[in-house]
Order: sequence, then structure tokens, then C-alpha cells
Amino acid sequence: PVRDLKGLRLTPDAALEDAPPLDVLHVPGGFGQEALMEDEAVLAWLRRQAAGARGVFSVCTGALLLGAAGLLKGRRATTHWASFHLLPLFGAIPVNQRVVVDGGWVFAAGVTAGIDGALRLAAELRGDAAAQAIQLHMVYAPEPPFDSGTPEAAPPAILEQARRSVAAITARREATARRVAARLGIEPPPSMAPLDA
Repeated sequence: PVRDLKGLRLTPDAALEDAPPLDVLHVPGGFGQEALMEDEAVLAWLRRQAAGARGVFSVCTGALLLGAAGLLKGRRATTHWASFHLLPLFGAIPVNQRVVVDGGWVFAAGVTAGIDGALRLAAELRGDAAAQAIQLHMVYAPEPPFDSGTPEAAPPAILEQARRSVAAITARREATARRVAARLGIEPPPSMAPLDA
């Protein structure tokens, strides 16, 4: 068993090397993701699984893991707003949307966008009617109490507070992303200033 960030015990059914080929590869993000960006066993597993999967589904900073595996070159993608600027380091075409579909690949910007993305993937794999039935069973008809779910919509003071709260992890992710991109031989786009600028 392994424990998550809050101590929840998870018991995997198989080790990476024993995992069967997946029909759908789901790559979540979150805390600890930057360490996995430099774990060659995980990255090789992602490459193998993505090659045979009918669908690849990334939520939040899971897109950065796919990038670290060298799987985003030329692909339209999105990720959490605090890491969105890192997508070009992996050769991705950043698209500032909650959900981006690129062939059989679905990228969701964050946790709640993951629900939207999962429904899009269900529609891709099983058709619109199946996805609509899932949405109905979940009673998924969001009505957020505030219009502050994106940097563009959030009040400036809230956005600044949110940026400060993720500044340290964003800096760590950027440093890791730059190291990995350099190993992949991907030049940072001219629009990205060096980390020490």
C-alpha cells in the first residue's frame, strides 16, 4: 500500500511493470507531480500506455507529466492556470480552455474541468447519449455561487491571493519543467524568459 498526501491508504492491483495495456490512460496532476516528471520508470510507462490507449485523459497538471514523457509535441493541450505557461516547454500548443480535445486525447484544466473532460471522453468513446446519461446520473448541472473560476473572471484581489498561495509550487514545477524540457531537447520559446530573469 501507498499513502496519499493526507495519509489515505491506496492499495494498487499491480506494479507499473505488471500493469496490463489500458483502454483509457488517466493522468491526474496535483502535489507530487513534479517528482514524477523526472521518474524515468513512470515516464516510460506513460509512453507505453499512451501508445496503445483508445483515449488519454489528463486533469490539471497531469498534462505536465505527459509533456515530461515527450508526448505533447505539436498537441493542443491545457492545464491548471498556474502551470499553463509551462506547456510550450514541452512543445505543446497551449489552448486556454477548460477542456481541450485533440484526437483521442482530452485535457482538463483543473479538478472541476475534469468532470467536463470525463464527459467529453465518454462521448468520444461511447457516444453523446451515453455521456448525457452519465451526466444525468451525476446530477451534473453546475451553478457556481461565484464567477471567479478563471484568472480572467476572478476579482484582481482574489487572483493575486491565489497566485501568492501557489507561487512556491509553481516555481518548483517551472524549474522541473525546464530541466526536463532541456533533457528532451526542446528549446524554450522566445516568449519565455529564463528562470533567473
